[in-house]
Amino acid sequence: MTMKPRVKKFRTRRSAAEPSASGPQAGQATDAPVGQAVQDGEISTASEVRSSQNIDDIRKEELTGRQLRMARRMAIKNGLKPTSDLDAVRLLRAKGIDPFQRTNIIELLANDESNAPGKAGGDGQKNQRGKSRKVQLPQTIPMGTPKLPATELSPAERRAQDIRKIQRDIGRRRRHKLFLLSTRLLFFVFFPTFIAGYYYYGVATPMYTTKSEFLILTADGSGAAAGGLGGLLPSQFATGQDSVATQSYLQSKDAMLRLDADEGFRAHFSQDWIDPIQRLDPEASNETAFKLFKKYIKLGYDPTEGMIRMEVSTAIPELSAIFSDKLIEYAEERVDDLSRRKREDAVVTANQGLEDATENRRAAQKRLVELQEGSILDPVGEIAGIRALINSVELRLQEKQLDLNIQLSNARPNQIKVDALRGEIAVYQEELNKQNARLNQASDGQASLAELTSEIQIAQADLATADLVLQAALENKRLSEIEANKQVRYLTVSVRPVASDDPSYPRAFENTILAFLVFSGIYLMLSLTASILREQVSS
Repeated sequence: MTMKPRVKKFRTRRSAAEPSASGPQAGQATDAPVGQAVQDGEISTASEVRSSQNIDDIRKEELTGRQLRMARRMAIKNGLKPTSDLDAVRLLRAKGIDPFQRTNIIELLANDESNAPGKAGGDGQKNQRGKSRKVQLPQTIPMGTPKLPATELSPAERRAQDIRKIQRDIGRRRRHKLFLLSTRLLFFVFFPTFIAGYYYYGVATPMYTTKSEFLILTADGSGAAAGGLGGLLPSQFATGQDSVATQSYLQSKDAMLRLDADEGFRAHFSQDWIDPIQRLDPEASNETAFKLFKKYIKLGYDPTEGMIRMEVSTAIPELSAIFSDKLIEYAEERVDDLSRRKREDAVVTANQGLEDATENRRAAQKRLVELQEGSILDPVGEIAGIRALINSVELRLQEKQLDLNIQLSNARPNQIKVDALRGEIAVYQEELNKQNARLNQASDGQASLAELTSEIQIAQADLATADLVLQAALENKRLSEIEANKQVRYLTVSVRPVASDDPSYPRAFENTILAFLVFSGIYLMLSLTASILREQVSS
């Protein structure tokens, strides 16, 4: 806050007999009588003291709340008893202490115990360490001291001189703070950025990048009717999982070990002419080599197009193309293996079902043949013949029964005919029982014709069912083979890897700017944290 000088009005000095208005109530410490002090010119007049100690003038200075609190604390430390913050400023100034001088504030904070009210003495007293305190002005001059002619300054000149002093102090502090800020920026921001730029421009080994793109196609049956293209259409829904699986495999440790065994990945990055930061230690573990592998071999999958993009970086341009070809070859093997497993999984179940149906039909047919071999070849026909014979015997038996009944109905029947009819009826009845026994009763340890017929019919039904199951298994196998053909995957390289002529890494300018931004952000966060902590401690 810029302070404007105020011109104080002076009146003539009072005489030695006139009492001073700035007595002990104003906080003015005097060692000699007032009249003597005025005559010798060793203290200011009452009007000057009253002018400098006027609370209204202090209020017009528009001091901040923190300055007023600091002045009150300083007044209490010096043994004064202010009635208000403004009165504290007035009492301190009356005692010759500038409450807003930086050294006074530092002494207030650092020498809290030595400036306590109970231990604060007059000017020239010593603190607990035995060092003399700073002498505060104005002070009385002891008697007998040689007196030089005083050069009196007007209040306006004194105010202007104080303002110039404050301005010089502010300028000096600003230059000091600017110097400290420049030193910190140089040490924490510009110097690390210079080191990073020197590495990127002069030390880092250039890396050559080879880019390639490939995608996985599937055979879709719907494409066979559309122009006879065989249904080779990319589909993110059909090949998304395969593409992700292929990308994961190419970024796995297995792919790194195969590439190292085939083309010497570790040996290439362990050469002496590669800079120490990018160089791989020949004795490094597989985990360290795998981190370097993921750094220089980058893959990305675009789900909207189903495209896999690969970027391989090496210190030799031709070697990056060789690495890319090898990785694409590994991807083709992985895709073929995935599609082969899908085809096998789809067909194996159908083949197993067909084999089971064939075995069941063969067993049913074998059982039918065994039943037919162990009994009459055609039990149904045999049963039909027996039933026809039984019907014929029953008809004859009924006729003989009628004839016997007719003879018995006569008054004097012919006994000879009656006996003959009864004998024929017995013969027919015996034949009828014999034929029924052939149908329903077992003989010679074999089952009856009815039981044999039912078993043969069941065997024939089982054979018919086995035939239906076998037919369904054949149809399922055919459909499974069609679906398996649809699951075939093809890896198509849309962008072949070509060796680069110019290095792609390091990007010196971009990396240097990025380092500058990173160091600047770190410095900004640290400085803000330090400022907040300093403010919390000082409050």
